[in-house]
This record gives sequence, C-alpha cells and structure tokens, in this order.
Amino acid sequence: MKFLPPLIILCSLLLNTVFADKPNILLIMSDDQGYYDVSYYGTDDLETPFTDSIAKEGMRFDNFYANSPVCSPTRASLVSGRYPEMVGVPGVIRTHANNSWGYLKEDAIMLPEMLKKAGYHTALIGKWHLGLEAPNRPHDRGFDLFHGFLGDMMDDYWTHLRHGNNYMRLNDEVLEPEGHATDIFSDWSVDYIKSREGKDEPFFLALMYNAPHFPVQPPPEYVEKVKAREPGITHRRALLVAFIEHMDDGMGRVFQALKDTGQYEDTLIIFTSDNGGRLEEGANNGPLRGGKQMMYEGGLKVPTVMSWPGVIEPGSVTDVSALTMDIFPTLCEIAGVEIEHTIDGRSFLDVLTGEVDELPTRPEFFIRREGRMTYGGETTHALRYGNMKLVRNTPYQPYELFNLWHDPLETTDLVDNYLNSYLELRNMMMQHIRKAGAIPWQPVLEE
Repeated sequence: MKFLPPLIILCSLLLNTVFADKPNILLIMSDDQGYYDVSYYGTDDLETPFTDSIAKEGMRFDNFYANSPVCSPTRASLVSGRYPEMVGVPGVIRTHANNSWGYLKEDAIMLPEMLKKAGYHTALIGKWHLGLEAPNRPHDRGFDLFHGFLGDMMDDYWTHLRHGNNYMRLNDEVLEPEGHATDIFSDWSVDYIKSREGKDEPFFLALMYNAPHFPVQPPPEYVEKVKAREPGITHRRALLVAFIEHMDDGMGRVFQALKDTGQYEDTLIIFTSDNGGRLEEGANNGPLRGGKQMMYEGGLKVPTVMSWPGVIEPGSVTDVSALTMDIFPTLCEIAGVEIEHTIDGRSFLDVLTGEVDELPTRPEFFIRREGRMTYGGETTHALRYGNMKLVRNTPYQPYELFNLWHDPLETTDLVDNYLNSYLELRNMMMQHIRKAGAIPWQPVLEE
C-alpha cells in the first residue's frame, strides 16, 4: 500500500498529459435551417442571439456546404468523413424499407470511435436518422451515450411519434418523455454537460435538433412574441421564425450550462445545418437559388459558425469552401488522432487558427438518391470545382453549368458557352458515380 500514492500521482500525471490542450467539443446541427435564417446575416424578422454569439466569439463560414440537400446523407458524412454514398447512404433512411434509400456501411469508421482513441467521452443527443436497429444505432457505432430520437422527422413535436412508432431512446431503453422535443433535447444536453463537470476526460457532444424541420410547431408563446414584434409578418413565416428562436433559446441554456460548470472556455462549439431551408415552410435562403432537396446553392449552402476561446479569432470570417464531411478530419486533428483509413474530407483546422486563409481547389461532389415519381429511385447530382458548378437537379433534366464567381445565384446556364469545362466536370462526375456504384446502399437480405 505504501506505493499507492505515487501510483495515483503517476496516473494523474499521465491523464493530464493525455488530455492536455484537448478541448471539449459541442457540435450542434439544426435540421433544414435556411442559409439566411440567422440574424448574424442581418435578417431582420428573426432574432438568434445565441447562434450569433458563436459568430461574434469565433468564425463565420460563408461558403459551408452540407454534403446533401437532405438529412441522412449529410449526417452520414458528418460521422464518417466520407461522401455519403461511399458509406452507403446516398438518400434518406426511412421506417419503411420500400421507401428507404440508404444503409450505413457496417465497417465504416465513425467519428466517435476516433475521438475515443484520444480519451473523449462521446454522446449524441437528439436526432440520429442513420438506422433504427442494431448494428446501426448511435451506441452501436461509437457513442458512449445516446439520448434521443432514432428516426427521421417527427410527425408531432409534442408526441414525438413517427408513423405511430416511438423512436425515443436512452441507448436501448424506450422512453416516453413529456414536452416539446426541442426543449427535451436542450434539457438532456444541459444534464449531460453538468454530468461532465470535474471529469478528467474531455467530451464530444453532438446535439442534433429536429427543428426547424416540418411540421413547424413552435410553442404558442413564441409565435405570439414574433407576431407582436414583427407587424405584417405572414403566419407561415411567423411559425418558422418562432420555431428557430425557440431552438436558439435552447442553445442558450446549453451554453449557460457550460459557463456554470466552468467548461465554456475549454469548449469548441460548432453550429451548422444538415441542408438548406425548405421553401414550402417559408425558409429564408437569402438570394440563393432553391432550397431543401435541390442541388442549387439554396439546398446545399448552410449557416455555419464556430468558436473556440483563445484559438479562433473573435468576429473572423472565411470564404473557404468546406463541407460537412470536413468536420471529421478537423476534429481528429484537434484531438491528435491519426487517420489511417480512407476518408474524403480534409481538415480546415489551419483556417480556424488563422494560419491560412485559403485551401487548395478540389472537386466537391453532391449526390442524392430518392423515390417518388419526381426521382424514380434515381440520383441527382452536383459538382463544384473552383468557380464552376455542374448541376442536374432532377434525374430527368439536362445538366446545367454555372460560374459561381460571376453568377452566384445560378441564373445563366453556360453549357453551350463553356463546352470544355462542361465535359471536364461531366467526366469527373462520371468517375465519381462509378466509384460510388461499388458501395451497396441497402442491407443484404437473406433468401
């Protein structure tokens, strides 16, 4: 026993060495939030002070793209660092097999698995949308804690059901929580942050809201506040603004928990959306063309801000093009974890720290598979390469070519004027489709 105190001291020193300079990571993803549905862009009919606070204390990304114009594929890219079709999720994973267009590759290496190598405790609170059963639930794929909703959208934010199914879980345990889903996920996140106070190991918390995905159901008091503040606002727009402001308030409670527990100064905060805003619900994508489900900029470009006290310069702005899948290697580099397997994303840590203000040009692919008569189970595509962007917005229309530098609103098709650029990008897209075709996106069913 006389050796116990020195051993304890040695273990403590080793732990301090392992976890030194590794920040906590809070990653917040909203669902279907429009590019301009944040007040830091000067949008004058809504107020998002807590989202704005990340921009004020950190960096605003003006060219951040979701990996897909719909939910599941973007989320697959977040946790894998790969194009979604390369991990078997080219489209939306749904309850019914005949309308489900993805199956998360079982051997894909997940972000929480990587961060756990660096000593992180990992948690996902909120929406998962990458599988309803083992082996593709969050706690099967590297998260120490899953406290949230397995499915896609909720049919009602108060009952939390989807097609009559209850997908609320605490790991394996079925839950029946009461209240608005946004409040529930915010409260669970506050509880988690409080539970991490005083712990030696850093944490990675992915807080994945369902809001503001339809059905747009903010608490009534938020709607009343918005209508009183914004005379002349339409009822549809007031509902969406209230929904976003309600979520923003929930984020504020989470930030306050970090401050109350003394963890705020040691936490990297990332806020982004899984795709552009849905125009049918009154989303504001600014002047960008299109919205959710579309391969135009309004469907892919998302509001994104990041803060990290003492590392990211407050109030900084970057126009570097980055994708959701780039978060994976960035966080691995921050955690000091070496990536030894193939990924498609690249780290933008040097952009965050201000060491560089641009990154090399690369092709950036966007593919989505979907059903219904609009898509017929086929894919839509886009490819951005430098200033040029190739778009096929439905499987049944020709490709279009835009120069985003001269035409950021995608108004003028240049296919006939820039045939060489068109053919170059078409070939790049064709080769990417060929590679993706080797990856199954449905589970292998026994005969």
